[in-house]
Amino acid sequence: MSAPPSLPGDVASIAALRSLNDEVAACRRCDRLVTWREQTAADKRAAFADEDYWGRGVPGFGDPAAAVVLVGLAPAAHGANRTGRMFTGDRSGDFFYAALHRCGFANQPTSVHADDGLALRDAYITAAVRCAPPANKPTPAERDACRPFLERELALLLNARVAVALGAFAYGVLCTIGGVRPRPRFGHGAIAEVPSADGSAEPPPLGGISRIICSFHPSQQNTFTGRLTADMADTVLRDARRLANLTPG
Repeated sequence: MSAPPSLPGDVASIAALRSLNDEVAACRRCDRLVTWREQTAADKRAAFADEDYWGRGVPGFGDPAAAVVLVGLAPAAHGANRTGRMFTGDRSGDFFYAALHRCGFANQPTSVHADDGLALRDAYITAAVRCAPPANKPTPAERDACRPFLERELALLLNARVAVALGAFAYGVLCTIGGVRPRPRFGHGAIAEVPSADGSAEPPPLGGISRIICSFHPSQQNTFTGRLTADMADTVLRDARRLANLTPG
């Protein structure tokens, strides 16, 4: 009996992304994170008392053909840990999705729940750690346990050319995966060049991503204090479009 025909690369990658997302949602590798995400889902914030929290690992989200990948730190306890979608349902997401909309990556400026009609174009959003951590601070062991998910995800985003690191934590993880040495100092708007493949048969660790652009994380602390302004966020996102050879948004 002959083998079944193989799927086209993009179709196979989309199927693999879906499978990976299922793995992320079911992951229970880190006892501390599992306990925290589930406890937070049980002890709901009063404003969301009538909602069912996601309370699991949070998958990536966006356009499988994305040229730009945006990588955050981890899900927020009452944001993505509640809604099941990165940066959805919290103040960081209010700022972040408005910027993505202004710069042509999102079809709407708000994101309140996973079925609100939000769609991304040319962008995919993910995180270095997939479970909400206590005090928003994953341990090095938790970071490393989660890193294979990001590595596999980047390899499946076949059209990705540019990564936007939302904060120093994500920047460090991307540089480690991509073998960026020496690592340029993190700063808003800083750009790190990713080494090209060395001629070996192994695929590049960041897939087709050749540059990492740094952005301050859109946390309330940064946006409320003016450390990260709307203009600053837009500048980084427009630079990402330009470096990924996308038309201006």
